[in-house]
Amino acid sequence: QDKAQKSRVALSAVAVGVLAVSAAAIFIRLADAPALAVAFWRNALGVLVLLPVALYLREAFPRGRALLVGVASGVALGAHFGFWISSLDYTGVAASVVLVCTQPVFVAILAYLVFGERTSSLSFFGILLALAGTVVISSDASVGSATFFGNMLAVIGAITVAVYVLIGRSLRTTGVGVLPYSIVVYASASATLAPVTLYAGAPLWGYSGETWFWLFALTLGPQILGHTVLNWALRYVQASIISGTILAEPVISALLAWMVLSERPGFATILGGAVVLLGLFLLLRGYEKKSEEYPAEPVA
Repeated sequence: QDKAQKSRVALSAVAVGVLAVSAAAIFIRLADAPALAVAFWRNALGVLVLLPVALYLREAFPRGRALLVGVASGVALGAHFGFWISSLDYTGVAASVVLVCTQPVFVAILAYLVFGERTSSLSFFGILLALAGTVVISSDASVGSATFFGNMLAVIGAITVAVYVLIGRSLRTTGVGVLPYSIVVYASASATLAPVTLYAGAPLWGYSGETWFWLFALTLGPQILGHTVLNWALRYVQASIISGTILAEPVISALLAWMVLSERPGFATILGGAVVLLGLFLLLRGYEKKSEEYPAEPVA
């Protein structure tokens, strides 16, 4: 009964997490700050919020190899946020979020190249379909002349977050808690982004009160209620269910962008997005049995 209750709570947490993550692109657009600075503060403020909680609960922080893996994961996550958030300066929310959500495709490709892991025929077909959809989206120039560049940044964001997921696999059996793991990863990501941001000449402070509000909203919403809560839910919910939530994020983000930013996606983005989502659905269906056999992976 206790396990069933935890599962119900976890499913509710998943719903909250998906809604929170889906609002990320909207908050980023509303924050009047350079993309790299937004990426830095999203992670740095996440550390400031979570660290007191972890210290109060006397959580054990990773050491040795686990710490090194956490730092490596953070570097990859920092790269992901840097590329993806930058993409929103050049392309629409719908295209950017759909493209960055193709990360399961690149996880499968990299897992095959690095670890020799093979996918089922259904998953392989889903990969091809999703890649075809990204080509269609990349042809959409309805947002502006720099749309293709923005779309490519989003794709690189998907590849770097796939690297983050693959690195995090080695922490499956170490028993590292979600709070210590998140703190190490977020701290490493912000440490990676800080020098890059300064080198690019983007200021890290001097923003208006409204911008700081949206930066904190981005931290408390998508970062804490989103990624951290989803990572906690992985202990109680099947990996296939968590992975399947990726299909809802682009849809919710596109609707929010339409309502809040009056940003209507072009036809190519809608068509390509539908193809990508179908491909991801087939890919994840092919992985369902595998997800039941192995512990889940960290959510980006």
